[in-house]
Amino acid sequence: MFNKKRIAKAATALLTAAMLIQAVPAYADSVHVAKEGDTFYTLSKQYGVGMEALIKANANISPYNIYGGLKITVPGQANTVSAAAAPAAKAEAKTITTASLDVNADSKVVEAWGKTFDYSKSIEMKATAYSADPSENGKWGAVDYFGNPLELGTIAVDPSVIPLGTKVLVTGHAHPGLPKQAFVATARDTGGAIKGKRVDIFIPGSKQSVSTFGFQDVELYILK
Repeated sequence: MFNKKRIAKAATALLTAAMLIQAVPAYADSVHVAKEGDTFYTLSKQYGVGMEALIKANANISPYNIYGGLKITVPGQANTVSAAAAPAAKAEAKTITTASLDVNADSKVVEAWGKTFDYSKSIEMKATAYSADPSENGKWGAVDYFGNPLELGTIAVDPSVIPLGTKVLVTGHAHPGLPKQAFVATARDTGGAIKGKRVDIFIPGSKQSVSTFGFQDVELYILK
């Protein structure tokens, strides 16, 4: 009887230990090889991890310099969580980054959010973003080229490519501080690094949150 009790207790202990091992979620970092257009924000949604954790895990990578082929560490998440979160995260990222636009190139008309815009031409550009932080605006402060306060809808351009005062429809972007799919902006600012087919988009918010925009490929429709 004594031996049977000892055997039963040992079996129970082993079974409990096995159940505990299975219940403990596994955490492991992984590596994402970046492609053009990736940002810390889109990757946080894709992998279901916090954006702050992603930035912290890649402290040596500038959010402004994410390029194709760059290896980005994705912090480990519990398998039980990541498996369930991944499909939802991917679906959300797709909703944000896929512009629902109806473009008629022959008649030069683009439709967004049920509104129709006439445009003269479209330009594919490399986009960055900036905030109202003093470190990004020099001695003049958070104002545009004309001295007006920076606001959503302000973009900095190379005037030789897009003349100042031009209204455009910005598409192809992905950032929580910007309207989804498309938004109307006005070329009201310039920048020392904004040359050629480059555009710098003003986004309200902290410098850190805006910096997650990184580099993105966008398409601008020059409105009539």
